[in-house]
Amino acid sequence: MNRRFPIGAEVLPRGGVHFRVWAPKRCRVDVVLEGGGSTELAAEPGGYFSGAVPEARDGSLYRFRLDGAGAFPDPASRYQPEGPHGASQVVDPARFRWSDSAWPGAALEGQVISEIHIGTFTREGTWAAAMRELPELAEAGITAIEVMPVADFPGRFGWGYDGVGWFAPVAIYGEPDDFRRFVDAAHGAGLAVILDVVYNHVGPDGNYRKQFADEYFTTRYANDWGEALNYDGPGSEGLREMVAANAACWAAEYHIDGLRLDATQQIFDRSAENIMQALARSMREGAGGRRVFVVAENDEQDSALVLRYGLDGVWNDDFHHAARVAATGRNEAYYSGFRGTPQELVSAVKHGYLYQGQPYSYTGKRRGTPARELEPWRFVHYLENHDQVSNSEQARRLHQLTSPGRHRALTALLLLTPGTPLLFQGQEFGASSPFHFFADHSGELRRLVREGRSEFLCRFPSQAEPAARALHADPGDEAVFEACRLDFGERQKHAAIYQMHKDLLRLRREDGVFGRVPAGGLDGAVLGPEAFVLRFFGDDDDDRLLVVNLGLELRYVPSPEPLLAPPGGRAWETVWSSEDPRYGGAGTPPVELPDGWRLPGHAAVALAAVGQVG
Repeated sequence: MNRRFPIGAEVLPRGGVHFRVWAPKRCRVDVVLEGGGSTELAAEPGGYFSGAVPEARDGSLYRFRLDGAGAFPDPASRYQPEGPHGASQVVDPARFRWSDSAWPGAALEGQVISEIHIGTFTREGTWAAAMRELPELAEAGITAIEVMPVADFPGRFGWGYDGVGWFAPVAIYGEPDDFRRFVDAAHGAGLAVILDVVYNHVGPDGNYRKQFADEYFTTRYANDWGEALNYDGPGSEGLREMVAANAACWAAEYHIDGLRLDATQQIFDRSAENIMQALARSMREGAGGRRVFVVAENDEQDSALVLRYGLDGVWNDDFHHAARVAATGRNEAYYSGFRGTPQELVSAVKHGYLYQGQPYSYTGKRRGTPARELEPWRFVHYLENHDQVSNSEQARRLHQLTSPGRHRALTALLLLTPGTPLLFQGQEFGASSPFHFFADHSGELRRLVREGRSEFLCRFPSQAEPAARALHADPGDEAVFEACRLDFGERQKHAAIYQMHKDLLRLRREDGVFGRVPAGGLDGAVLGPEAFVLRFFGDDDDDRLLVVNLGLELRYVPSPEPLLAPPGGRAWETVWSSEDPRYGGAGTPPVELPDGWRLPGHAAVALAAVGQVG
């Protein structure tokens, strides 16, 4: 049998469906079709069972009956129309007619990413509704959409990180072809689509994998979210094959351009080929000739993800943490290892990780590994993402926690520097909607999730105070979920901040120097207690400056800093200012004076080397 993937249900060209499942725990596996009829699958070496069912077809509902007793959904189901506890549905991906044959795929370098949650991105919370917003995102200067996890999970709403059906897009957003239609439309609008995937644990509700194989899990490692997955112990071959196939499936059946791997510090694998190497290779094979990329979140800041495992990039919390402390002046809990100083911001832009092996006070351990060999674009930088917004006081956005001037200045730092910028849904127009953690569980699990979430927030001393603790949102409250939906009318209400983001992204795209600096092509210096300069070295002395002052207006006189000197025979000209009145600023007098420099407070100014000095 010539199958596309090693597991799951695949429609046969001449009729019927071929099923294959890994179930080493069982002696017999039957496919049971809804509406009657069952077929015993043939046992194969290695714990697999497979066989063709002539009466099954695209759309058929089925379960696997194990050893003549209970019947369970397919671990590699392509769709669960009634959720993870219901029957699996056969899906033929060939029925969808793609229109993106000219789409070349995408590489990480050069992207501007917008992270979105399909359930709250629009009022309807569907693929179809999200698709309508794609042209506006492209018009704003976004180049890639990063979709929070959609692997099937229980309930009416959730973040998706407790997914149990890795191959099955959750039904609450629409059918599989609706997802394909979204990707196809994104490519038509010039947008790549990246999918957030979770290979570090499986959710607690609807997880039937142990009915098929105990070897999915291991007790040899401690996992923060339940049982650790078995990637390197006895019997790990089935799980490894499932993950590799899943990565390839997203590329082949959904034309996904990239994956963001969640919390990879909780993926434990000492194999000769790490599972992340294997899945990245498999995804590239699944994409055929299209380019794809894989980015990792990693709390331990391990550069080996790129240097050894061949991933394309990493999320950089250090940039976020330093910028957040600089914006708010608060460094509680995991922010305690940061002071938000100009030097931290300069170093984050130049070097990526701030912690590359030094002691980290919050954990009492060393944090990070050397990252000198990583190009700047391999670091994904952000001022907001789903975690960081939800962990703030009452899940508020950064612009609600700092001054408008500081927020505009830090936005310029994010969007003009060479790291790969990521915006969180609605950030570009100053969305006022919060983004709480939400999960639709019931009974004891709902109570445990609510208490666990509140306990986590209490790691921040300010949020542990009784008055603040009383405001902790209940993740299972539907009203909490509903409050997180975006209001696209704020694009007009907050036109100034929206225009600023569009102008910055246009400058990044069209300038030719900002955002495209190679390794070693950028330097920086501290000018004052909250002020610094970044120098972007272009070809033929076509240099740029970004001066940022997050404090009081600063007169830098005298100005003995060589990075402020224009290239020989040229002068500096302001090309962008966060104090432009169109953005709500107060205007920008010349920053270079006859006797030195004057940096406006809570502002960023971009300058280009122009002309010839006579």
